[in-house]
Amino acid sequence: MMLTRPDPDALLAGPLGQWLAGQETDRAATRAKVGQRRFYGWVAIACVAVFTMIVSRSIFMTAQFGFFTWMGMQAWLHFTRKPMIDRLKGGINGAIAQALELDYQLDVIDTRGFSTALTFEMLPGHDDASLEDQWSGLLGNQQFTLHEAKLTEEQGSGKNRRTVTVFEGNVMSIGFARNFIGTTLIERRSRHLGFFGGQKDGISINGTELKRVAMVDPRFEEDFTIWSDDGVEARYLVHPEYVERLMALETAFSGQNIRALFCGGALTVVLENGNMFESGSLDAGDDRMLLEKTINQFWTLAELAQQLNERERAGFN
Repeated sequence: MMLTRPDPDALLAGPLGQWLAGQETDRAATRAKVGQRRFYGWVAIACVAVFTMIVSRSIFMTAQFGFFTWMGMQAWLHFTRKPMIDRLKGGINGAIAQALELDYQLDVIDTRGFSTALTFEMLPGHDDASLEDQWSGLLGNQQFTLHEAKLTEEQGSGKNRRTVTVFEGNVMSIGFARNFIGTTLIERRSRHLGFFGGQKDGISINGTELKRVAMVDPRFEEDFTIWSDDGVEARYLVHPEYVERLMALETAFSGQNIRALFCGGALTVVLENGNMFESGSLDAGDDRMLLEKTINQFWTLAELAQQLNERERAGFN
């Protein structure tokens, strides 16, 4: 089954447009609440600044406490907007998915791709994981799942302790018509270096021993490394056209550090490309623009997913 790109104007002319029109009362109420809380927030910032200046007579401390109060206000405003934004995003992204005969959920239910990525160290170590925006269904005849992940880590201690984002991007799982014989991992070079800086000959990931495989086209060896426990299958799977498609995926989203894993009966792709699919806004005037932007984002990923899931070649089973 080939996908047909949704038309934003057609979607807005149908049930989605009617549903969005019905949200305007709640949108207006949320905007009013945000405005009111922003006013109270600035009053609090002013009071904290004056009190701190009187007590400490320090411009530095006044600025520091004022900044912390401002951060608190931003968090307050975020949680004020969030329920309405999530409702709008769910409705808009759900309509896009329905037009593509796929399913969309704000919460991530299918975490198999994420678990696989963790098992094979395709994602960095972290203290907390936030998953959202799950798209799933059939691309062609194979199962497809895509969702966003944001991973954070606590760094430093005492006054210097802070939460740092160590990964923000997409995890995509694409089913194949057959199981792979071995396990093959593609990653950007420099992740697994030897003692003197050169590439290792082999790595062990959670009990799976993988050896470095020479690429079919040496042009790509400056950018990527292949690790596999079946060199013959790896060379069949990771041909130059595949590498070019992976690089096209990075380019399309200004992403970085793409990783891909052939394991079992699925291809798992991890791309560090920030936050996407944010189609909800309190301003109805943004609906058309955000709808089209989200369609473009998902369509690019879906098209490349279909290209990555190529048909089996004769002579290889």
